[in-house]
Amino acid sequence: MAMFPKLVLFDLDGTLLDSAPDMLATVNRMRGARGQGPMTLDALRPQVSKGSRAMSAAAFPELGGEVPAEMIREFLDIYQQELGQHAQLFEGVAKLLDAIDAAGSRWGIVTNKPDYLAKQILPQLGWQTRSAILIGGDSLPQRKPHPLPLLHAAQVLGVAIQDCVYVGDDQRDIDAARAAQMRSVVALWGYRPEGDDPHTWGGDVLAQTAQELLNPALWQALR
Repeated sequence: MAMFPKLVLFDLDGTLLDSAPDMLATVNRMRGARGQGPMTLDALRPQVSKGSRAMSAAAFPELGGEVPAEMIREFLDIYQQELGQHAQLFEGVAKLLDAIDAAGSRWGIVTNKPDYLAKQILPQLGWQTRSAILIGGDSLPQRKPHPLPLLHAAQVLGVAIQDCVYVGDDQRDIDAARAAQMRSVVALWGYRPEGDDPHTWGGDVLAQTAQELLNPALWQALR
């Protein structure tokens, strides 16, 4: 039996790409413009998978979580300038994607990142022709944790749900996979708020590092 399933779908930020440094540069430009000192990476990292609103709220706690729409637009405009300038792949990701390609399986990306930003980062990584599909957070009427993005990816690529696996670092990723009846891997190397227990998410397999996904035993456990 093949080591990998026919299709491995990945979340992007916090799963394939450590984009937190780009996000940090973004919020620190916003803080600097308001006369505030820089935020630390450790303080921001747990919020990265939650999106621009959560990161802005963490960067400006005085807002009490009420982030105005114009601040979200500011965040996205600055982030577009910082996109890919500081981010890097998580250790083991490049080897993992190479192994999937070499095995004749396919891989793709299903992210809640806005589609226009996700499309800009792929060429920087050399993935624009390698990724079988890219679905952003606004590509479809629903986003994760709704199952539609995962179901749509499988349908477009003509792969049965039972031949797909989704890998993600956020509970929304695992909720989406479970709702789509797709097997899932929890990426423990990603971003999580303090106190968030991934063992309670209901993922099929938990992996400490991307390198673990090169172990055939992990994929056997998903069959």
